Order: sequence, then structure tokens, then C-alpha cells
Amino acid sequence: MKSSNKDMSSKRRRLLQCAVGITFSYGARKQMLASAQAPASGTLARVRPGEPGWPSETQWNELSQQVGGALVKVQSPLATCLKSPDSDECRQLFKELKNPYFLGDELGLTQSLGWVDAWISMPSVYAVAARNTNDVVAAVDFARRHNMRLVVKGGGHSYQGTSNAPDSLLIWTRKINGITLQDAFVGEGCEGHTPPVRAVTVGAGALWAHVYDAVTTHAGGYVQGGGCMTVGVAGLIQSGGFGSFSKAYGLAAGSLLEAEVVTADGAVRIANACTNPDLFWGLKGGGGGSLGVVTRLTLRVHELPETFGAVNMTVKAASAPAFHRLIGLIVDFYQQNLLNPHWGEQITLRHDNVLKIAMVFQGLSRGEAQAVWRPFMDTVARTPDDFKVEFSPFKIVATSARDFWAPTMFKRLLGFVSTDDRPGAPKDNVFWSGNRGEAGQVLHGYESAWLPAALLQDDRRQALADTLFAATRQWSVTLHVNKGLAGAPDEAIAAARNTATNPAALDAFALLIAAAEGPPAYPGIQGHEPDTELARWNARAIGHAMDEVRKLVPQPGSYLAESDFFDAQWQRSFWGSNYSRLLAVKDRYDPDGLFFVHHGVGSERWSPDGFTRFG
Repeated sequence: MKSSNKDMSSKRRRLLQCAVGITFSYGARKQMLASAQAPASGTLARVRPGEPGWPSETQWNELSQQVGGALVKVQSPLATCLKSPDSDECRQLFKELKNPYFLGDELGLTQSLGWVDAWISMPSVYAVAARNTNDVVAAVDFARRHNMRLVVKGGGHSYQGTSNAPDSLLIWTRKINGITLQDAFVGEGCEGHTPPVRAVTVGAGALWAHVYDAVTTHAGGYVQGGGCMTVGVAGLIQSGGFGSFSKAYGLAAGSLLEAEVVTADGAVRIANACTNPDLFWGLKGGGGGSLGVVTRLTLRVHELPETFGAVNMTVKAASAPAFHRLIGLIVDFYQQNLLNPHWGEQITLRHDNVLKIAMVFQGLSRGEAQAVWRPFMDTVARTPDDFKVEFSPFKIVATSARDFWAPTMFKRLLGFVSTDDRPGAPKDNVFWSGNRGEAGQVLHGYESAWLPAALLQDDRRQALADTLFAATRQWSVTLHVNKGLAGAPDEAIAAARNTATNPAALDAFALLIAAAEGPPAYPGIQGHEPDTELARWNARAIGHAMDEVRKLVPQPGSYLAESDFFDAQWQRSFWGSNYSRLLAVKDRYDPDGLFFVHHGVGSERWSPDGFTRFG
């Protein structure tokens, strides 16, 4: 452990005092929502620092010895800026906040710095920087015995703020990051029941960039993970997990073969189709940090296709009526040509009458991909007064699938891939340049809705196009076509059906997202404070856009990892008909609610901060 209690407490108080005044007017909407939902009185309260029952210095030292010195007193690097906003250290910090690997390596930070009127990234008091499962067990047992607020962080990418909580003990799994390939894996207890399959076993703290490097670049296989390479493996799997090629390979959770998890009683359990199958099902999309601490996962390795590729272009419409027609064209084109396992990623419809295509494909050559898009391009070209296409010699590119995630010179020169620029950083610390904007962001608003494939039928496509156009009059919207499983192979849909993910995803052709964010900022840091007025304006505009969508799809369901912090119907939105079954799993493995996250399974029984349980 580092520094004295006195010094640490003083620094922590300064951090909290500087932030609190703005933080919790900044969080006013959250508090209003909480007071409207919470019961009048509590029956159980977790302990906070300085209160009777908070562990003594001797008890903390005992935990430190038990975990081999892996207990750390946490301080946010932002404390320096709160004290000296004009210092060189603060200027350097705000540059580093745009590096997702820097954020992931900092105990006291999260990948997003907050959400205006919702939450702010705040450090725990202590953290166990777990190196193995035994460290996790020790931390879970300690939190349970001392009635502490517990939080779990791997990659730290939660938009809902679930990987941080002030006044808590943090279990940080980032250092549990081993990756092992297996040619013939059979789950524990499944001998004689399931055939051996090619698999990869991954520590909970591993990041997808490193898993792709091991499985695809070096071993020529494919594992279904996330599109963003710096997302943690365990968090994505427990969210359900969509990646760029989910239209071909399904949910990341659908490829989960086995997990090792530490439950609230401190037991280390194996969860697979044969052993603890109810817990296994719950971990596949039930949300991270709710059922236990996952320490290890084994995932199916699929056959790698010959090629991966990308299509990038923008089309600018000359007027609103022309843009309305362009939306109809892309909706028709998608239904006729792209609703199949080859295609994924995003079609953005912008408020300024711009259509942006940022899609990927698998199993097609560059020539085949060009042939797919030629009819659309020809249609657009026939009316040059209405549409202007931004051409590029690299509008449609393809590469060997084995090289897709490798940081080749070609991709670096074109700006597709960025690297961790810290001195001595590992060479495999790479990320898509397009994700840089998310590093250190402060969210203004974020809502999503699954759009059923029935909207693509001949008699409904015009209504869909009309709705999308109406939404863009309020805010830009993006169709994430890889995050709806309509058009996927039957086996991928069957595997997804056997997860806790909202069944609405199974017959959706896309997840529509409307969102806004600002650059790295933090309340109380002069010159780096969030623009709350702009954020609230943007949030209202997003809400108006989603109101248009809900006219067409009244209760659409929402992806829990990319959703509205303030969704009052979150149980239905995130899990639909699966919620009651998930709650039963929660009650079996965590009956006292040790594991709490915002809008997680069973969280309706607690105050919004997770400190008070209601009767």
C-alpha cells in the first residue's frame, strides 16, 4: 500500500469537495429519478468511510497481506488538475485522456469520464488489483464481511458508469489477462455430452485487441468479440456482446463455452452448459457486475473467412426532400442486398442531410463487394443535382482476414489504426482510429432501439424511411446493422436465443442509436468543465428523435451496453421476457445483493447509489 492514510484521506477529500458542488447538481436528473422510484425508507445500509463498521487500518493491512500486496489506495489522476488546472501535469493528462490504453491502465479512471446529469467517474477508496482468482475471492469475502459497496472493473467501458463507485472497494481484473488457445476443449462436467471444439481461454481483464491478435493474426482463427478493440472481454460477454461480424457469427455470449466466476459467498464456480447451467445462462447477457466476478472465459474459435473488408463513403443530399428520398434508397438497398451474414457495422443518417456509410464485410473479395454496391452508386449518380458522393480510391477495401486487426503500415498510413503512443507501450496495443473520440468522453445522451426486420417488408419500408427522416430532423441517427441478428445464420440465432439478451435482438435488422458526447472534461477543473447547457440541449434533441422512432416501434427494446441511463423501463428494455428468470438466478447466487450496478439485475431493490437496500 502506498502513502499514509492521512495524506490519502486529505487528497481524496479535496477531490470530492472540488467535484461535489458541481457533481450533484450535475447529477440532479438522476436524483429526481431516484426520489420518484425509491421506497420511503431503507432496511439495510452499506458502510462508508468514517462510519462505524468501516474496516480498520489493521483489517486493511490483513487484506493487503492476503492478496500479496495487490491492495492499492486509489487516487484519480484528475486530483492534480483539480488543484492545479494550469499545470504542465494537467495539460499532459488531458492529452493522455485521448489514449484508451492510458485510461484502461489507470485504477482511478474509466474510459468515459461521465454523463451529464447522470454520473461522474469517481475513484474507489481501495482497490484489489487482482492477479488471480484467489485475489478476487479475498476481495469478495472482505467486502461481504464488512458490508461494503463493491464494484468490478475490467476494461472500464461502461457508459452507465457501472465500473466505478465512490466510497467502495474495487476489484480490478485488468491484470488477469492470459490468453491460451486449445484445439479440443470440453467443458467441466460435459465429458461425454459435448464434442471437443477449438477454443480460446481468456482472462477476464484481457482486451479484444490482444485476443484478436492471438486468435486471428497468429493462429488463423476467429473469435466473436467486440468492434472496439479496447473493450474488456468479460464485460462484453456479460452484456451479450455485438461485434462487427455478429451478422455472421452471432452474439459474443453465444460463443461462450465456459466461465469461472467468484460468487457472492466467495465460492469459485465453473459455469457451462453442464455445470451450474442457470448461472451460465445468466452470465451470457445478464450484465456485468451483477451475478459475480468473472475471472476466466472460454470461447469458441470459428473458422476464419478468406477476407475481411470495409466500405466507407458519404453522400450529401442537396435538400431535405432529396435526403428523404436518399433514406428511402438506402433502406431499399439494404433490404435487397445487405441483409445477410456478409455485412455489418454502420449506416448513419445525419441531421445535415448526409448519409455516411461505414460498413464492413466478410467472405467477399473487393470486386464482389464493389459489385454489390454498384446499383446503389449508379442510382445516386443519375441525379447529380440532388446527391454528391465523396469518392475515395479506398472507398471499398479488402484484406486477408488474418491481417484485419494487425497494425500494418498500410492501415496506419490511411489512418484506420492508431497505436498506444506511450513510451515502451506493447506493440499490440492498437485501436481503430474511429474510436479515439470515445476516449475520455463525457456523454450528453445515449439511446438505442432495436428495429424489427418486419419493417423492411414491402408494405412497411416507406413508413420506416419516413420515420428515419423525421428522426433526423431532430438529431442524427445510426443504424448498427451488426447489432440486430435478422439475416444471420440459423445456428447464430439459436445460440443467441439461449442467452439472457432481450429476444428483440433476434429478429431485429439493426440497433438504432442516437447519441452525443463532449471531449474529456470534469467538474471543478477550470477550463475543462463539461458544457452542461449544450449537453442538456443535445439530450433533449436525442429524446425528440427517439420519440419519432417510438411512434413506429412503441416498445422497441434496447441494448443494455448502449442505452439510456434514465430508462425507467430498463428491465423490459434490456431483457424483455428474460428478466424474471434472470432475477431468479440473482436470488440464488447473490441473495443479499452484494453485487450492485446501475440498472442491473435486482438493482430496483436498492437506492441509486447502491448503499441502501429497501424492504
